[in-house]
Amino acid sequence: MKHYQLRNSRGLEVNVIELGATIVSLKTPDRSGKLADIVLGFDNQEQYLTDSPYFGTVVGRYGNRIAHGRFNLDNHAYQLATNNELHHLHGGDLGFNKKMWQVQKHTNDTNTKNSITLKLVSPDGDEGYPGELTATLTYTLDESNRLTMNYHAITTKPTVVNLTQHSYFNLAGHDAGSVLNHELQINADRFTEIDPTLIPTGQLPSVSGTPLDFRQAVTIGDRINDQHSQMINGGGYDHNWVLNESAASCLDPAAQLYDPKSGRTLTIYTEEPGLQFYSGNFLDSSFTAKNSAVYGCRDAVALETQHFPDSPNNPQFPSTRLNPGDQYQSTTIFEFGVRKESDA
Repeated sequence: MKHYQLRNSRGLEVNVIELGATIVSLKTPDRSGKLADIVLGFDNQEQYLTDSPYFGTVVGRYGNRIAHGRFNLDNHAYQLATNNELHHLHGGDLGFNKKMWQVQKHTNDTNTKNSITLKLVSPDGDEGYPGELTATLTYTLDESNRLTMNYHAITTKPTVVNLTQHSYFNLAGHDAGSVLNHELQINADRFTEIDPTLIPTGQLPSVSGTPLDFRQAVTIGDRINDQHSQMINGGGYDHNWVLNESAASCLDPAAQLYDPKSGRTLTIYTEEPGLQFYSGNFLDSSFTAKNSAVYGCRDAVALETQHFPDSPNNPQFPSTRLNPGDQYQSTTIFEFGVRKESDA
């Protein structure tokens, strides 16, 4: 599979392929300067079609779940694939993660910002969604170790759109094992409550007094086995957090992830109203990945910036509707850094 590389003068390196606009590797230095690949993935492109739980891909048309694969627009009912037991997940059987995006532009100059722009045209009726959707995504790597993702889409008919990047991170290295020692902070006072099938109930309760309170940095493993009903429903963390206003406008970090062992940090900025934190609960060591790695339960986390799951069926949630003549635009930034032991 052909890799399109972005690399800055500080050694940070990102490799992208056209299938799924997927980030297949992302190398960053630890506190001693040693590089490691911190995203899960495969050496073989075919495995991204057969084995992958969305490793590194862009998911769409609708990231996350839609209840029973059904929604209505303008009194017209649409039925999507139910590829996640009862529900629709991440765009269906052949979502954007399994489609070949076309490279529009690729620049790789370590003296300047370097970027890659990819385009995908999703036909009217694709996976049951209305309207021909033309989506573009630009990854830009700068000298401040920030990887910026700019999403854009237009449609020929009213439709719903919710695109997100689905990399799985282990800041100690993709093959380093459990991330339960990582520390996480999420800038959110509320979350979308879920039922036992992981569909929002429509309620947005406070995180206060629950294992979902990450307003201050918390070690992920500290409360992951709590018997709170939401942790039981999610099998761990698999929830959408309602980002506070300043965090949903790129002004303040939406989330910060830290690995005490390596010192690596990931800070996320976004224009999206929500953030899905998934603690890798369903990774099960069932396949061999890149560099002969095997990924087990909770060996990585996904932090997906997004609109809320099942928004088309919850009019009180921020709308994911896109009309002809309008433009879907969204920006998310992954900022990579290192914390010295004296700063820990």
